[in-house]
Amino acid sequence: MSANFISKLYLQHQKSSKTFPDKALSAEFIDGFFEFLFIPERQKKHSEFELSKELESYKSHLSTLIYDVIADGNRTQEIANRFFEEVPEIFDALLKDAAAIIEFDPAADSIEEVLVAYPGFYATAVYRLSHQLWEQGVKILPRVFSEYAHGKTGIDIHPGATIGESFFIDHGTGIVIGETTVIGNRVKIYQGVTLGALSVNKSESRSKRHPTIEDNVVIYSGATILGGDTVIGKDSVIGGNVWLTNSVLPRSIVYHKSESTIKDLHQPMPDVLNFVI
Repeated sequence: MSANFISKLYLQHQKSSKTFPDKALSAEFIDGFFEFLFIPERQKKHSEFELSKELESYKSHLSTLIYDVIADGNRTQEIANRFFEEVPEIFDALLKDAAAIIEFDPAADSIEEVLVAYPGFYATAVYRLSHQLWEQGVKILPRVFSEYAHGKTGIDIHPGATIGESFFIDHGTGIVIGETTVIGNRVKIYQGVTLGALSVNKSESRSKRHPTIEDNVVIYSGATILGGDTVIGKDSVIGGNVWLTNSVLPRSIVYHKSESTIKDLHQPMPDVLNFVI
C-alpha cells in the first residue's frame, strides 16, 4: 500500500466533520435494552431497586453513544434524560403492538412467544426507540440502530417514519418503510411490502416522498406502494403483488389479477420449463 494512499486517507479522515457511533456498542445497547424491557433473565428475580440501577446503567450507555455523535456534554444529558422520560410511553405502545400480534396471528400462542420469537415485534421495538431519538434531533445513531435491526430481521424501517399504535408485522422479511411514511393505527403489513418513494431526486430529500397508510389497512405480501401523495384510505385491503402509485379511497379492495396454469405432468412440458439451476 502506497504512502500516497495513506496520506490521502489521512486527509479524508481529517475532513470528516462528524464522528460515528461504535456499531458494536450500539448493537449491545439496543439488544440489551430490548431484553431489559421484555425478556427478564429466568435465573434472576430482580428487585425494583436492582431494576432501577440497571436502568441507570443503560442511561449511561446511551449517553456515551450520543456523546460520540454530538460531542456536547450538556446536550447529551438533555437528550438522554428526555429519551428515558419517554420510555414508559414507548413501552406501553409496544405492549399494544404485541397485543395486536396475539389478536391477529393464529400462530401466536402467548405474549412470551411474541416477545422472544417474532422478528416483526423486535423490528418495531427498535423502530419506536430509534424514532424517539430521531424526533429529538439525533440522526445517525437511530440509523445505526435501525440498520442493525434490518440485518437481524430483514425488516427495514427508517426511524423517521411515523407509525401509529397496534402495528402488526407478520413474518416481515423484505419489508421496507421509508423515512416520510405515515402509518395510522391498527395497520397490518405482511412480508415483502415496500412503502417507498417514486423518485430518488436529492432535491426532494426534505419533502414527503413516501405514502400515507390510514387506520385499519391491511397490506398483503409483495405489495409496493409509492409516492408522497399516495394515500391508502382507512379500512382498505391491498392484495399481494399490487403496485400502487395512486391514492385509494377508504374501504377499498385492491388486488392484482394473475393467471395460473395447471398441467398434467404426463403431458409434454414446454421447452421453456426445461432448465437447470
